[in-house]
This record gives sequence, C-alpha cells and structure tokens, in this order.
Amino acid sequence: MKTILVPIDFSADSINALEHAIIIANKVEASIRLIHVVKSKNFEAPFVINEFTSTLSNSIDDFMKRILEKYEKKVKGGMDFKIREGKIYREICNQAKYDDAYLIIMGTHGVSGFEEKVIGSNAYRVVVNAPCPIITIRQKYSPITPKKIVLPIDMSKDTRKKIPFVTEYALMFGAEIHILGVSDVNSTDIKKKLTLYSNQIEEYLTEKKIKVKKEIIMNKDITESIIQYAEKNDANLIAIMTEQVDRIAFWLGPAAQEIVNHSTVPVMSFSSLIF
Repeated sequence: MKTILVPIDFSADSINALEHAIIIANKVEASIRLIHVVKSKNFEAPFVINEFTSTLSNSIDDFMKRILEKYEKKVKGGMDFKIREGKIYREICNQAKYDDAYLIIMGTHGVSGFEEKVIGSNAYRVVVNAPCPIITIRQKYSPITPKKIVLPIDMSKDTRKKIPFVTEYALMFGAEIHILGVSDVNSTDIKKKLTLYSNQIEEYLTEKKIKVKKEIIMNKDITESIIQYAEKNDANLIAIMTEQVDRIAFWLGPAAQEIVNHSTVPVMSFSSLIF
C-alpha cells in the first residue's frame, strides 16, 4: 500500500494539510503516516488549536494520539504516527525514504523579503531534498478533490520528467490537465519549441483519455503568469520541477521558489533527484 507522509507541527497549516491528505489517501488507496520532529525532549506547544486546548499536555505523544483519535477513522488505509528527533527537514526526508513514501503533503505559509531570499523554511528545505513528490498547501485553501491541474512546461531539460506521475495522479482523480508553455523570453523560436512540446504532451495525455487544454505564455514574470493562470482557471494544483541550483544551500530555482512561496493554489513539486 502507498504511504502519504504528513508533517505535523500542531499548527493550523499542518492540520489543514492533513485534511487534504485524507481526501487524497482515500482516492489513491494509501495509508497516512504523521510525523512530528522535535529538537529536544522538552516540549512546549508553540500555540494552541482551540479544539485541542482542553487536552493539551506536555506530552507530544499524547497530543499526536489526540489527532490520531480525531482523524484515523476517516482514512480507509489506516493512519499512524512517528516522532523523530533532529533537524526537521532532514528527519522528514529520512522518514519519507524509509517509508518509500508516495507523497509528502505539507502545510506552509507565504513568505517574503529576507526570509524568502535567504532563510527559507523547513517546507522549502523538504521540497528541495524530498525523495518523492511533495504537495505544499497554504492554510486558507480548503480541502478539495483536484479536478484541474496546471502543468507548466519550459525549455529546461527536466521539465517533462514530472509528466508520468502527474498523468497517473490525474487519472485517479479524473482531473483535466492544462499544459502551460512558459518562457520569460519572447522569442519566435522558443514559442515554436514550446508549441511542439505541448503538442507532444497533449498527444500522450489524450491517449490516456485525459482532457487537455493548452496555452503558451511569454512573460518576463513567469511566476505571476503561472499563478494567475491557475487562479483564473480555478485550478486545484500546480505541478512544477524544483529547478535545484544549489542543493548544499537548500535554495530552489527562482521560479520554483516563488511559486511555492506565493501560490494560493496547492503546489506539487518534483526534485530532479527523484528520477
């Protein structure tokens, strides 16, 4: 059975991600494993979720059990949890490797300025190092079955590696795929190549009985173009490659990082290390 890993830090973001994960797990016939990572054995709750206020204790194990008690009956494939100690992003990725996880589904929040450019967050570090696809979800995005998936295609060599997984995912949910050719250079030659790539992908998806829409966008601000397109077309997911440029520093490629940071639509990210 497939395993979906959901990091839990007791924030509303992570609980929202769990509710998304339940919908996906039941559709793809997967179990859910919750993971919480602590830096020390002394636990202090960073905040309180109103629903759990009365039962909050100093025990992480007890708190995880309360979450399990509330949600496990909703998961057909079952749910359990792991508590690990160490660096958050590293332990999440290690658990994903150990479980041979199908997906990581992780809550996140939008960032800007210094945090975005230099520090990033545990979510971004997981995105860069994840051994499987990862879906990042903003707190305010309500859980919903994905019906429209935006598939940005550019001129990079890895851009089409995500297609088989996205195809399988779309088939399980009966979702349509929007092939979005993008370039920050307004070149006739590039537009011809993007059109060719889009036509090839359309042919492949059509053979799989997936409904397809296509569009080419030439705009200096690729990130804004992709996000605006997704919002305008009521998409439920954007599927991107992470465009790793510096794995040691845990930086995403500029466009990928900005999409993860700023998209109000859930983002499915693929590291080239997966393939």
